Amino acid sequence: MNRSLYTKLVIIILIIIISLMAVVGVFLTRGVRSFYLNEFYNQMQEVFSSRQLADDLRVAANSENAAAHMADIIRGYSGKLGIDSGTRNYYILDGGSGAYLTGSAAEGNGLEITPNIVTAIGGKEGYVSDPGAAYMDVALPVSGESGSYIIYIMDNKETAQSLNDQLFRIIIQALVVGLIISVLLSLLLAKTMIAPIQDLTMAAKKVAGGDFSEKLENHSKDEIGILTQTFNDMAGRLEDTLDDLTKSEQMRREFVANVSHELRTPITSIRSYAETLGEDTEIPDVTRQKFLEVILNESDRMAKIVQDLLTLSRFDAGSISFVFERFSFEKSVRDVYNATVMEAQSHKHDFVLEFRTPIPDILGDRARIEQVLLNMVSNAVKYTKDGGKMRMTAGAKNGEVWCSVRDNGIGIPKEDVTKVFDRFYRVDKARSRESGGTGLGLSIAKEIVARHGGRMELESREGKGTNITVWLPSEGPEDVCRP
Repeated sequence: MNRSLYTKLVIIILIIIISLMAVVGVFLTRGVRSFYLNEFYNQMQEVFSSRQLADDLRVAANSENAAAHMADIIRGYSGKLGIDSGTRNYYILDGGSGAYLTGSAAEGNGLEITPNIVTAIGGKEGYVSDPGAAYMDVALPVSGESGSYIIYIMDNKETAQSLNDQLFRIIIQALVVGLIISVLLSLLLAKTMIAPIQDLTMAAKKVAGGDFSEKLENHSKDEIGILTQTFNDMAGRLEDTLDDLTKSEQMRREFVANVSHELRTPITSIRSYAETLGEDTEIPDVTRQKFLEVILNESDRMAKIVQDLLTLSRFDAGSISFVFERFSFEKSVRDVYNATVMEAQSHKHDFVLEFRTPIPDILGDRARIEQVLLNMVSNAVKYTKDGGKMRMTAGAKNGEVWCSVRDNGIGIPKEDVTKVFDRFYRVDKARSRESGGTGLGLSIAKEIVARHGGRMELESREGKGTNITVWLPSEGPEDVCRP
């Protein structure tokens, strides 16, 4: 029996050593590749951001023999760019086709049209990195009187591969030494390690059975003590994960139930009116027309629900695209006000617009931001009784612009204020359905504002009214490419 335990312990330690070295090897080799990749692009951006180099290249592009002149200039920066004929080369390419003109390597070296070259052909700088590619490259467009050109730098990653090979040999040597030492130590320490391992085995069986209540006690600082603590942490995380999965499943069921409920109502109405039209051929034309209008309205509402759900699913999947550009936030606020003031007046609302401070232009997706503002105003109109008061206010503060819509409508119960941005939430379900609402507008608005690096704030008192404010950074989110 003891020999069997010794054998198992030896095998376990061997597996741990091998796994550990494999993980270390993966991280080290990836770290080398990542460092070399980042160093390359940082070096390229630092050199090509030089105003002197940019001016020299533009002057060369205006000369008669532009390609050769630009090649001379790049050669002058070979040291800073790390150019060598073995692993890193420069090329001067035609700006329209990407064809080879001159460079530090012969044309027949198998130069291909890469995504960065395609980007440069389109007139933009190509700095996109592909960790899975066998090369690193940058492509920068340069235009002049003699035509358009592309400065192209390509590194074949041989230096990084050489470093990885050396690391791999070191890891293999360390693995062999570690295996020998582990066999010797495991035979000496087996008896003192068997008991804790057995405790771990029993605890693992309980965890496998769904019992997370028992925590192992081991205060030693050796590997077994660390393993015991890791096991306890793992059990805790597994318990938390199972709880999260349970909550996610509950949310999924609620979501499916909400969708089913929201779609069932218009479908039932459409079916009822359609059956009536089909069964009774003597319905007056006026009534028939009303029935058809109901069917069309319910169809539109069903399509709106589906469209909003599709939008939210794209947000969840991260596949929705934004067009960031600089525009006048003040004009967008005015446009939304002008687009909704007639609707507000049709409900006899007193709707006014006020700008508290001068408002700078901002960087963002204008159409989607106006969609947010329109949703805020539409909700105020929808949930304010006829003859109410609405105020749309905007301004700027501390590098942000803001816009708030205040009304004296029905308000939101205190316990529901935190739910207004939940999907399918409605303050007044009957009023919302009558006006074509889906209960998804503020959920979409919150996603749009979050993608802009902004936030939405809401204050409301039941029976007194609501004030909702959107804050947006003037320079857009941190991860957006600024023009």
